[in-house]
Amino acid sequence: MKKAILGKKLGMTQIFDESGKVIPVTVIEAGPCTVVQVKSVDTDGYEALKLGFGDVKESKLTKPRQGEFKKANISAKKHLREFRLEEITNKVGDEIKADIFSTGENVDVTGTSKGKGFQGVIKRHGQSRGPMGHGSMYHRRPGSMGSTSTPGRVFKGKKLPGHMGMETVTIQNLEIVRVDLDKNVILVKGSVPGNKGAILKIRNSVKK
Repeated sequence: MKKAILGKKLGMTQIFDESGKVIPVTVIEAGPCTVVQVKSVDTDGYEALKLGFGDVKESKLTKPRQGEFKKANISAKKHLREFRLEEITNKVGDEIKADIFSTGENVDVTGTSKGKGFQGVIKRHGQSRGPMGHGSMYHRRPGSMGSTSTPGRVFKGKKLPGHMGMETVTIQNLEIVRVDLDKNVILVKGSVPGNKGAILKIRNSVKK
């Protein structure tokens, strides 16, 4: 069964397993999420589940967004995300919490990576620098722009300085180390994209 939920990154810490081995984990507040809309092939052309996460004042939303929540007869939510799932059994108004996952399961976590601003090719693409001697004249620059003959232009995709980060990133096959139902929190082994407080999409692993 395909499962998915919205969560918020609370930060990283470490725990110890039964043998005393240190495990680095990311703490994620998984829900509670409310089902805002269930999309079907007949009405929308595809099957999907729209989840809302985090309460917000209605006055802070646009009128079309307010109408969406009034139609579903649920309180306003700050974050909305769609999940394309097979065999959707949930109904509008259902609440989804961290208990849909269990310890030992693998999940894929999608989020927005940290923004690094404008960076050069060494930090952005991991390229090597030139000699650092005084006469080098070539230290941290991008390198050759291409041939001096036809075609006399820079090809698309050339690795150059530019804006780094703030991209959608998915980390696959992260193991759930612990599920705390009282605090509605899951502990995932390793790191996930984004700053503290970042909104994350968590779903079953595609690759086993």
